Amino acid sequence: MRTKALTNIVDRPSPNQSERNGQSVQFIVLHYTAMKTAEAAIERLCDPASQVSSHYVVDEAGVIYRLVPEDKKAWHAGVSHWDGKTDLNVSSVGIEIANPGNVDFPRAQMDAVLALSLDIARRHKVRPFYVVGHSDIAPDRKQDPGELFDWQYLAANKLGVWPSPTAQDYKTPASWGDSQVSGALVRLGFRLGVDLTILLKAFQRHFQPEAFTSGQAGIADVETRARLACLVRRKAIGDGVRASVARKRSARA
Repeated sequence: MRTKALTNIVDRPSPNQSERNGQSVQFIVLHYTAMKTAEAAIERLCDPASQVSSHYVVDEAGVIYRLVPEDKKAWHAGVSHWDGKTDLNVSSVGIEIANPGNVDFPRAQMDAVLALSLDIARRHKVRPFYVVGHSDIAPDRKQDPGELFDWQYLAANKLGVWPSPTAQDYKTPASWGDSQVSGALVRLGFRLGVDLTILLKAFQRHFQPEAFTSGQAGIADVETRARLACLVRRKAIGDGVRASVARKRSARA
């Protein structure tokens, strides 16, 4: 699809911000507001007493509000971890999406989230595997943006990743026990030491949302294992390419 131009961003400055202390942006973290209206969420995110904020809020009609400049740290992630990195507030851009958490996301809103996120990813060179949800980086605390959020739509439009398992991806994890499943989830980016059922639900919210309507949430079924194997394989390839490029640059320096 052709993404909309980012020409109508509305500034609603929040005092809830701090310095990044030299850290660059590596992640985009998507949230839902879990509030009745976008305006109610913005008021809370701008209230000094709340001690929370985000860089952007996207309302139901697709209007984008900027609360915190991207060169500052917004307070949206809390205790967080992905791919060995912690305290993701310092290295992420946070986007709050107006949604109470139990309804579908309108297409105008999704298109605005897509356009905004693509622009952020381009400017900061955010890796596809580093476009994450709050439930990915804090799976034992958070569920947003939830299983109703259309991650597949974003990936189809070149933002983030979506699994397309091969026949081998179905064979590889067929004999995995719980420890192998847990290890694969950690290699993908999840934090070591979190209960496996919690991790599986977080993975499924992002990559297999139908598990929540089929009664398979929290269960490592055949499809979950195949999608996990697919993503771990693809991430390993990408990580290998990045490491090779870094070695070549170091050798030329």
